[in-house]
Amino acid sequence: MTHPPTPPPATTAGPGVRPAGRGHRRGLPLLLAAALLPLSACGIPATGVVEAGEPATGVLEPGRTATPSQAESAAVPVTTVPLYFVTDGALVAVARTVPGAADLGSTVLMLFEGPDARERREGLTTELPPAAVAPTVRTDGAAVVVQLPRSVGSLNETAVDQLACTVAVARLRQDPALGSAQVTVEQPGGRLAGRFSDDCPTGDARRAGSGGG
Repeated sequence: MTHPPTPPPATTAGPGVRPAGRGHRRGLPLLLAAALLPLSACGIPATGVVEAGEPATGVLEPGRTATPSQAESAAVPVTTVPLYFVTDGALVAVARTVPGAADLGSTVLMLFEGPDARERREGLTTELPPAAVAPTVRTDGAAVVVQLPRSVGSLNETAVDQLACTVAVARLRQDPALGSAQVTVEQPGGRLAGRFSDDCPTGDARRAGSGGG
């Protein structure tokens, strides 16, 4: 039995049928829009990145450590140090504020450094020479001995008063229960000079800054 020949495929569209190429391209947007509708309904963005909220905090970059804020940092304690300088030949008490604590030895060193720039502008001077070596300070209750190094040399009466009154008042601030203090200054050559805290000026001390300038 012989089969009839198969007709060749149609090369032209029949009535009412559009070419496949253009119809396919026009149908793509509709198909994509339909596919994206479920995603949009679930709150998932279809394209792009949506930025929302502040950037994440609390995570440090590698190699960096956390530092406390200024509000959390503890305040640095300060100490008021009494120093006696000279103006018009008379002793004047200066209350100088310094950071941290100050013992008798550091107080004596500050005194030997003399008035700072602000104090000099106010007319304060000193009879004490610069000290390259710190004096030795020994305490025994209300009695204090200040031994001067040989490099300082001999002090005049005003310089001795400056030193003795500064040490006496500083000692009383350390231990107010003492009531009074006696300071002995040992100078090179075995010369001694002594002062009581009661002999020192007791007027209100001038206020000074914490540093020169």
